[in-house]
Amino acid sequence: MATAGVIFRPRRLPEAIWAVAGAAALVLFGLLPWSDARKAVGQGTDVYLFLIGMMLLAELARQEGLFDWLAAYATRKARGSARRLFALVYLVGILVTVFLSNDATAVVLTPAVYAAARAARADPLPYLFICAFIANAASFVLPISNPANLVIFGSHMPSLMHWLAAFALPSALSILATFVALRITQRRALAGAITGQIDLPPLPVGAGLAAGGIGVTALVLLAASALDLPLGLPTFLAGGLSAGLVLWRRRVPPWRLLRGVSWSVLPLVAGLFVLVAGVGRTGALERLTLALQALAERSVDQAAWVAGLLSALACNLANNLPVGLVAGSIGQADVPAPITNALLVGIDLGPNLSVTGSLATILWLVALRREGVHVGAWQFLRLGLIVTPPALLLALAALSFR
Repeated sequence: MATAGVIFRPRRLPEAIWAVAGAAALVLFGLLPWSDARKAVGQGTDVYLFLIGMMLLAELARQEGLFDWLAAYATRKARGSARRLFALVYLVGILVTVFLSNDATAVVLTPAVYAAARAARADPLPYLFICAFIANAASFVLPISNPANLVIFGSHMPSLMHWLAAFALPSALSILATFVALRITQRRALAGAITGQIDLPPLPVGAGLAAGGIGVTALVLLAASALDLPLGLPTFLAGGLSAGLVLWRRRVPPWRLLRGVSWSVLPLVAGLFVLVAGVGRTGALERLTLALQALAERSVDQAAWVAGLLSALACNLANNLPVGLVAGSIGQADVPAPITNALLVGIDLGPNLSVTGSLATILWLVALRREGVHVGAWQFLRLGLIVTPPALLLALAALSFR
């Protein structure tokens, strides 16, 4: 019921209300002890810090005019071609996802893309869909490309070279297949010309500082990943210091910046963690692990396909971050590496099917609503049914070639 509320948002109430209500119901009806619920909320601390840092950076960039400047720059580079702007946005989406994470693509890139489409006087939806789909399609290029990657592998994170050996080809196929599917489905909207004559004003100082903060954050994330450190606190510090520097330079209080942050995302994530803890008490996770181990004894490849497809489906029922916790407990059990790799691909890429499949897509929806754009669950699902299966099947098939 909580998942249905998050997906369909009855009475247009925010997703967080339904997730928290479901979590509270588990505790109130005695299905989950309060101590377990509190522990589940605490498990998300690193995620909360990561999100706060990213949202501070995004709101800082928006208020300082960085997105408007980037929009003008991208529109000029497109030179009046909607198709060229589409390809340019897709390329930038890959880079932001790979080096800043899929959540950053949803939070930081989406407002910039909306501003670019508005400046070009183009239908924004084809370009906004890029932000949603590439955020998941490119989210297993590097370990830092998706916080769920760190949740799944935990202390058993492969070295960077082993990671690339396992996921470079599946990632490339996922990115390519997603581009082709989006390009075909959006071909009519991209058939016309767009405005190319846009004046490019000088980059405001505050916007430059915000851009520098985003760049420093990317370097910090890469360093933290290389040192096998949690990403939440470094991201929080980078976002907070960047905001503090800009606010100090302008001699303004932080209240306007803080009011612009979508704080409701934090209780949403906390509620999802509690819901997964409730599922864990049923014993279903242990039975699922034993079933995969038994299947792997007969055929590792078959078990990997089952794991990848089931995890992809599960993400669209309960969101990929808490499902990543479930996969982490399975992957760190005594199962072969191909099964863990398939679980990761399913959890990273499978969420492209629905609006609630990943935290990044929920953040994308929040960013759209701030711009007055609304995308319904069925509208997204119709596109997801076309875009997701080819990319998912190709990525899982590429895993089996190793």
